[in-house]
This record gives sequence, structure tokens and C-alpha cells, in this order.
Amino acid sequence: MQPDFDGVIALSAGALLVLAYQLPAVALLLARLMQGPTRQPPLQPQRPTLDLLGTVSVIVPTLNEVGRVGPCLAGLGQQTYEVREILVVDSHSDDGTPDLVKSVAAKDPRVRLLRDAALPPDWVGRPWALQTGFLHSDAASRWILGIDADTYPQPGLVAALVRTAETQGYDLVSLAPRFILKHAGELWLQPALLMTLIYRFGPAGNGLTPPERVMANGQCFLCRQSLLVEMGGYSSARRSFCDDVTLARQAAAHGAKVGFLDGAHLLKVRMYEGAAETWREWGRSLDLKDAASAAQKWGDLWFLSAVQGLPWLLLPLLMASWCLDLRSPVLAIALGLNLSLILIRIALNFAIAASYDFSQAQAKWAFWLSPLADLLAVYRIYLSSTQTPTQWRGRRYQGFAASRDR
Repeated sequence: MQPDFDGVIALSAGALLVLAYQLPAVALLLARLMQGPTRQPPLQPQRPTLDLLGTVSVIVPTLNEVGRVGPCLAGLGQQTYEVREILVVDSHSDDGTPDLVKSVAAKDPRVRLLRDAALPPDWVGRPWALQTGFLHSDAASRWILGIDADTYPQPGLVAALVRTAETQGYDLVSLAPRFILKHAGELWLQPALLMTLIYRFGPAGNGLTPPERVMANGQCFLCRQSLLVEMGGYSSARRSFCDDVTLARQAAAHGAKVGFLDGAHLLKVRMYEGAAETWREWGRSLDLKDAASAAQKWGDLWFLSAVQGLPWLLLPLLMASWCLDLRSPVLAIALGLNLSLILIRIALNFAIAASYDFSQAQAKWAFWLSPLADLLAVYRIYLSSTQTPTQWRGRRYQGFAASRDR
């Protein structure tokens, strides 16, 4: 059967529009992924030396974390004399978190429980707790380390962080962790959400990055105390729901050397329980709009739609057209491009497998199907980009959203 000439022309025109939309994004993606082979390898645990004695004050913000903060404090307890103090700043938990912290403090004199004051109307809860800890930290510490309550610090974490920062001249460094996943839904969804970060910012440890594209992770966030003093502590990120990235980009813009490194051997994290909580909680901040301009936000949405979302829609349509014998050179290029993007995504799933701890996974097979969640992940970034959170980690911010949008 001869192909319909008008159909071929129409399909070629459509394929040409697809290529015009996707090709610039593909070039950008390849440039970012090519940084992978030359990136700094994952940090390894280190033993402290005497020059690190008492150099670090650790701040752990908590709000109803009784079920999670225990392993975090246990891991911090395994750090040695490089840690001067461990300040747990509790935001008036009502689930027994303070009592748990007190029981740990009775065994480790470095642990101290603080309670932050009532949340000011122009602050988000997490940076407010960190600010409280910073203001109560010992001035003799050279470094401030923010650690989230859902992390599992491994032995040698703090020594490795500080040694790396001081030998490589970093003023601020944070780590990409190893994620602990358990249930099928999160094993399917979470890697697709993580991939939106890798596509936008490249792999952790990828060298010099412009200040406006700096990446950071507040789950393990080390900063020179002198830099925090200069920046007014965490106040510059007080209205941000991604305070880690906001603060890191502001520091980089002021000339600080900022690093985002692979900490898979130093830090594990159990962020959320199940796919629904992952979608709701992590998805609200993945757009990073609080740390980006409007142009950057919408540019990232275009980029993700072009290279991560659309290929799963376009490939079956392009293949169907090809099978109907509606062939053209432009169609062949578009088909090859989208097939290549999907193959790249599948290959990246193998590459990121080392970023996951599957020891408690109940359905590891779901991880390998996570590329099929890419379209959903891009949609989640779109939702987050167009909405402002009104609640976060149990707190409500009524009126706060309106003031942020003005």
C-alpha cells in the first residue's frame, strides 16, 4: 500500500516541530551526563586526626520524629572527637521526641536538647530550627553541620566531610545520600523523581557549577561557621521550602566555594513511607522554585518535558506512524531520537542503582520499572512549580503562600 502523500507531509511537519522542541534539550542533557565519568568519586569514611578536635557543631532539627531520630542520634554518637556538640532543636513535638533525645543525652554529653521559639510569620520551620541551633552553637567550632532526623550517619562521616572540605577548599559542602526504599510504590516512583534532579543538575561531584545552578542537600549540609556569620545564619533562606539550595546558591553568588558530592558510603536516609508520602512531601520541593528565577523554573519544565516525559508519549505514536508506512527522513530522526532518550533513561537506572539500599526492599523489581514513572514525575514537577505549599511537615502556612506570591 502506497503511503498517503498528504499524511506524510503532515507527519513530517509534526516530527519537525517535535525535533525543534527536543533537540536543544537533548544537547543540554548530553553535556550534563558527559560530566559523569570525570566526577569526583564517592567520599569514603575517614578517621579523624587531632587537628579536627572539636571542630564541628551538629544541628538536628526535629518535629515529631520519635520514630526516626533514634538511628540518626545513634549514628552521630559513633562520630568521635571531631564533633564538639550535637544540638537537637525541637519544634515543640508532642510525640515523645524530647524524651527520647533526653535519654540519649544522658549517655552522650555532647547531645543537648533545645526548643525553638514560636515560629515567626516570615519563616519556614526548618530554617528557623537551624537558625536557633546556629545561634546556640559554640563559637569555637569551625564548622556547622545540619543533619536531618531521618538520616543514618555512618561511622567516619563527619571526619570525611570536614577533611574533604578543608583539603579541597570548600566553604559549604553537602552530600547525596543512599536512599533506603522498602515498598513497591516508592521503589517505582522515587527513582523517577530523583532522575528529574540528575537531568537538571548532572551527577553529584560534577565539578564547577554556576551559582544559579548549584545543587545542595540539607539532609547533610556542612558550612563554615564564619560564612554563616557573614550571611546572618540561615535567615537569607527563611522563606524557602528548599532552604538548602537557596542558601547554597546565595553563598556561591557571594564567592563561596560550594560542593555537592556523592556520600553514598557515608549517609543513608529513609525519607518517606510509601509512594503517596513521597509524592506529597518530596514532590512539593523538587521544583526548587524558591531558589530559582521564573525563567529558570519554566526552562527546567521545558527541559524535563522534552527529554524525560515526552519520549514515553511520542515513541509509540512515532512507531505506529512508521508501521503504517508513513515514512519520511524527519520521522526517522524523531523516532531514533526518542528511542535513544528512552534507552539512555534505562541505562541511567542501572547507573543510579548504587544510590539505593535495597536490603529492606519488599519488591526490588519495581525499581527497574521506574522509567515508566517518568511522565508522572515530570507532571509532579509541573504541579509543584505552579503551586505554593500551604503546609509542610505538620505545619500550616496560611497567609504565608499569598505573601510569597505577591
